[in-house]
Amino acid sequence: MSTHQKILPIANQILKKHELCDNCLGRLFSKKLHLSSNKLLGKKLQKNSNSKHSCYICKNIFNDLEYFLKLMIDTSSSYSFKTFSVGAMIKPSIIDRDDYIRSKFKLRGIDGIKTDITKELAKLYTRKTKKTLDTVDSDVTFTVNIKDGTCDLRAKSIVFYGRYVKLTRDLPQKQKPCENCQGKGCRLCNFHGISEFQSIEGIISKFLFEKIGGSTAKFTWIGGEDKTSLVLGKGRPFFVKIQNPNKRKMRSTSFKSESVKITNLKIVNNSPKHPLKFKSTIEIKILANSEINSNEILKLKHLTKQPIVVYEKSGKRSEKNIFSIKYKKNSTISFTLIIKTDGGLPVKRFVTGDDVTPSISKILNNTCNCQKFDFLDIDV
Repeated sequence: MSTHQKILPIANQILKKHELCDNCLGRLFSKKLHLSSNKLLGKKLQKNSNSKHSCYICKNIFNDLEYFLKLMIDTSSSYSFKTFSVGAMIKPSIIDRDDYIRSKFKLRGIDGIKTDITKELAKLYTRKTKKTLDTVDSDVTFTVNIKDGTCDLRAKSIVFYGRYVKLTRDLPQKQKPCENCQGKGCRLCNFHGISEFQSIEGIISKFLFEKIGGSTAKFTWIGGEDKTSLVLGKGRPFFVKIQNPNKRKMRSTSFKSESVKITNLKIVNNSPKHPLKFKSTIEIKILANSEINSNEILKLKHLTKQPIVVYEKSGKRSEKNIFSIKYKKNSTISFTLIIKTDGGLPVKRFVTGDDVTPSISKILNNTCNCQKFDFLDIDV
């Protein structure tokens, strides 16, 4: 007896007790017969395919798939992508009835009703749009809510790497979060998490939102600078993850305004999971409390021969190395220092000696303060 003949009595048994649509009936046996179309198999197994009764399991959901297909097409109309996946939310009672039939008639190793719905939707969407189904790593994911007749779409995040040059002072690196949602994203801030764009973070975010859309921007900074500091040279590297972008490609790789220049923007796989090591070349303007002795200032050369120990209030201790040092006296009580150092050296504390040793003040035996400091270059 063939497998097809074996399943006929079971199919007839089920149909005597319960009215099923072609999709649901075919699904119960298609894997056993190695067939791809549940609906065609269901039609062959049906005694009365013209029955107008409602399907016991799905209540004729499959008759409404064109409606949900239209929802998917409308929802994705503003997105550019190649691959997609589909998830569905259905009433628990439908799953319960499906489980009941499979258990009662001892049917194992078959797809559940939810899987069949998403497969059928994916087929319809592919046929209509020529997009490719990718269940592992898709560009966008649809969630079709069969219960309330809605469709949601989430696009996979994109991570950019780039560098910024800061051309004006009094511009902070980080943007304050939206006061209403504290950075989570709400209607007042257009779900960006920030309501203003008056910082490095804000300017870069606004540029990317305008180019590729998206909701929030999550930054990974490679060091930071004072609000009053400039960042020159090749600029400071950064990573930024744009969540739920509308587009997946961007022609522009640079941008320039009066205060910020962004260069070398490119898409990368991920933001770094661990802090990156980098070196900074910094120009520091220093003002001493009293006249600087020329013999004392020569001692600054020794900073390249020992680590700078930094203590934090948390109790954490770290060491930073200075690789090169140059200085130029500007007056009897002021001078300019140019150092190349490990990233993360707290410049102002390094000058004053606030939990940093050795410090400029201690070496010169003179109370010194940092008037301003600028980053001439940053190497990763």
